[in-house]
Amino acid sequence: MACALPALLLAACGTTPEQPQKPRFNLAGYSVTFKQGHADGCASASGKQRRDERLFRDNADYMMGWNDGRSACK
Repeated sequence: MACALPALLLAACGTTPEQPQKPRFNLAGYSVTFKQGHADGCASASGKQRRDERLFRDNADYMMGWNDGRSACK
């Protein structure tokens, strides 16, 4: 019993494997289309590409947000 207590206390201090953290970004002050592009670009970094092709072609804020999001989340 006396040996079990220290072992239990040490086991309680063990670490658990960390879950991958989802990146968090402060996008305050950016336009809605930049934020939408950033979210789509970030989602594209880890899987199938998600992008509104019309907005990417015609809207500079969306395009910059998408490129920034994809780079930041790689």
